[in-house]
Amino acid sequence: MSDVLELFYLEFLRVDRREIEVVKLAEDELITRCKNPCPILWLSELLSVDARHACRKVSEPVCKFVLGKMNPKLAFERNYGWIRPFKGSCEERIYLKNKKK
Repeated sequence: MSDVLELFYLEFLRVDRREIEVVKLAEDELITRCKNPCPILWLSELLSVDARHACRKVSEPVCKFVLGKMNPKLAFERNYGWIRPFKGSCEERIYLKNKKK
């Protein structure tokens, strides 16, 4: 999962290391909270659209696609109870599909 952190968050999404909190880093699971500048959050606020809806429709499919290309066994979940602008960061979980929560 440390490779996923490096490749997905730091290289692909270009999240600054200072803007990502690693809540959990295990062999089969990665939980992060990001507070990086987000174009979807910015546009959602500009258009008065719920960011939860925008992220679910725009960002989540892209994240799932890219992670699936990295490794088909990776699963992606966004915690819509912990998302900006309602919280100070956005929480996401990446884990191996054959593992339980």
